[in-house]
Amino acid sequence: MSHQEEELKRTIGVFGLSANIMNVIIGAGIFALPAIVATSMGASSIIAYLFCGLLMALIMLCFAEASSKVTQTGGVYSYIETAFGPYAGFLAGVFTVTGTLLADAAVSNALVNVLAAAHPFFQQTLVRFSFLTIVFFGLAFINVIGVKQGIGLVKINTVAKLIPLLLLVTFGWEAVTTANLTIESFPDIQQLGKTSLVLFFAFQGCESGIVVSGEVINPKRTIPKAIFISITAVVVLYMLIQTVAQGVLGTELPQYTATPLAATAKVIFGPIGFLILTIGAAISMFGFLSGDILNNPRTLYALARDRVIPIKALAKIHPSFATPYLSIILYAAIGFLIAVTGSFESLVVIASSSILMVYLGVVLAVIKLRYSQPTKSDEFTIPGGLIIPVLSISIILYFLSNLAQNEIIGTVIAIIVLTAIYALIRFSNTKK
Repeated sequence: MSHQEEELKRTIGVFGLSANIMNVIIGAGIFALPAIVATSMGASSIIAYLFCGLLMALIMLCFAEASSKVTQTGGVYSYIETAFGPYAGFLAGVFTVTGTLLADAAVSNALVNVLAAAHPFFQQTLVRFSFLTIVFFGLAFINVIGVKQGIGLVKINTVAKLIPLLLLVTFGWEAVTTANLTIESFPDIQQLGKTSLVLFFAFQGCESGIVVSGEVINPKRTIPKAIFISITAVVVLYMLIQTVAQGVLGTELPQYTATPLAATAKVIFGPIGFLILTIGAAISMFGFLSGDILNNPRTLYALARDRVIPIKALAKIHPSFATPYLSIILYAAIGFLIAVTGSFESLVVIASSSILMVYLGVVLAVIKLRYSQPTKSDEFTIPGGLIIPVLSISIILYFLSNLAQNEIIGTVIAIIVLTAIYALIRFSNTKK
């Protein structure tokens, strides 16, 4: 395995990495999520947040241990590749990059739609094309000139997206009606599991936020700490948001499927509240994109660094900026093309199951690395032996079993196609 980490600058601390993880997790989904959850569970929806938060915390403990053992750039790809070899790493890397590219395309189009709803100027095809060009390649430029600049933008975006949400939960309590929070009946386990599946994907994103591990200061301690801080903060924030939205709108909450938080803010602050939360949603989408274009090109870089994909240029580090500049440019270009052509819609079916497969790979990697590598004193190890990894495997398998059949079939087909591609790559390498 090639190691080029010395050429990358370790400049990201606990605050920067925590902001990076939170920025990716708190995307546009939270601005619509309260109505979706309330539709199935009403006032008892807060229980689903607690339940899903607990399940996600167990899985994130596995991420924390894996990140403490494997500290080079690449995130989940590096964990799985180190434990199970290049084929497993190839699948994990491609699934991760494909999933994030699809998400970027969807979010960037949603961002243009929000702007178009506010002003018809953005409805024009040329304007839409130009806006997407500026977003993708502007963010690529910022990240090429330095990880310090990229993480700096992420910090600003994270604070900017949190401000309207914190204003909502801080001032919203005065408008909360206690009767709206009364739980008349507790959900059964099937209903709780179904709702938790929706929430699970609202909590995902940590896997992207830790890809920059090769540029993190003291990664063995910083990464686990940042994971704990960010996941705890997100769970608490989501619970507060759901409580305020439910407490203010009550049984009317499920009616606002598109803009439940904006509707809640309108009751609390008046017409200006709707505008503030709409702008907040746009900022959140842009922040998500800034984080993805910082993080995910480094998975491409890691795949090329380890020669898992035969594109040596993607492993190049800029001599002045110390960034994987060609990987950043390529990632942004592909994301832009998918966004402007709308081709992401036909592939999004595999996104949910593929990310669950990657999560499963990380948990299995933790178990494998425990027995294949000696544990060092400065590494984080989950207490309780194999209890939490086994529970995490059970949780992920449960979520996989509840996915739609077409999602599972799509993922199986993708694995077959990727296996064939990997075999061709290996065959061509042996011929050289």
